[in-house]
Amino acid sequence: MNNITPYSSPHYFIYLLILLLPIIIGLWFGKRFKIYDFFATVVILITAFFGGNMKQGISLIFYILFEMVVIFTYRAYRKKYNNFWVFTLFVILAIVPLVFVKLDPLLNNATISLFGFMGISYLTFKSVEIVMESRDGVIKELKPFEFVRFLLFFPTITSGPIDRFKRFQKDVLNVPSRDEYVELLHSGVNKLMKGLLYKFIIGYFFGTLLLPKIEILTLSYRGQTPLGLSWALVAYMYVYSMYLFFDFAGYSLFAVAISNFMGIKTPMNFNAPFKSKNIKDFWNRWHMTLSFWFRDFIYMRLMFTIIKHKWFKSRVTIANLGYVTLFLIMGFWHGETWYYIVYGIFHALAMITNDAWLRLKKRHRKSIPSNKFTHAFAVFLTFNVVCFSFMIFSGILDKLWF
Repeated sequence: MNNITPYSSPHYFIYLLILLLPIIIGLWFGKRFKIYDFFATVVILITAFFGGNMKQGISLIFYILFEMVVIFTYRAYRKKYNNFWVFTLFVILAIVPLVFVKLDPLLNNATISLFGFMGISYLTFKSVEIVMESRDGVIKELKPFEFVRFLLFFPTITSGPIDRFKRFQKDVLNVPSRDEYVELLHSGVNKLMKGLLYKFIIGYFFGTLLLPKIEILTLSYRGQTPLGLSWALVAYMYVYSMYLFFDFAGYSLFAVAISNFMGIKTPMNFNAPFKSKNIKDFWNRWHMTLSFWFRDFIYMRLMFTIIKHKWFKSRVTIANLGYVTLFLIMGFWHGETWYYIVYGIFHALAMITNDAWLRLKKRHRKSIPSNKFTHAFAVFLTFNVVCFSFMIFSGILDKLWF
């Protein structure tokens, strides 16, 4: 049996819902079967990581053990001391496995990715959050079992959404009332149906039926026009953007739906991102748990450090530096190839430009019109800017130019 990627086919949900049935029945009657929850998690992890190639499963075990050592060593230290550089060291240690995995393709070293397994990025976000919130005093108590349960919550293990420990812990320690659980079931069914539509119908149409054909047409212009530019590339930009959204949003809906069936209110990842009126609004709607994680644990902390040490006086300069740092890190997180880095820089420049426009608009609010037509144009412009960035992100230019 090969490893089974979660939510990869409609058949997966039949077996998954059968596995979840005792959990659903228990919650319906006001009981949370913790032992069965653990059993269900083990079954899903075995099928996803130990089904055929056990390398991913072994890597997952090593990763969990490593992160437990890092986090509980830091928490023991934090009870008596609070040195910034020690804290920084433990944050770095928490991301070391992910750095190894990201460097693997760059160095072409088969041994460096000991921790290489599906979903390592999202588990690392959770681990780093626990280190940071342990320092802040937000997480008062943490048991090894609670840490493992948080990391290995199977509906979200491979691609998020990224939950926060305190929010997750509140849900998992409480059993919803009958009325609350009926609402969760209703919400879960709606999200599951919507996810099936997004991923297996609309996403399939754009990603499997259209995208390969348009990519072939796009690449046929390589060497035939300046930089290989063509209307086919424009079509590729829009089709890839639609595929990226519906495929990923469909997956996220599955994760939230299954969480709801288990009595957990996992946060949503998307909120009509293509209705955004500017690029900042877009990042408040697109992959929200990731963008909020980067905002809370990187951007805001960097802003606080710069202001505290008075490295720069201008708040505009500070904000712009924060954008560049934030989106460069996000670009490198996706991978070390040039188009991911350019994607990050592009969004940093878009955020800087957007802030400059908003400042100008605020100073000249009487002379700059604001109505439904300007709003519609703002949505149209933002949509095209985002689609252009996704075209960069897709790597099609790398194939076209190199």
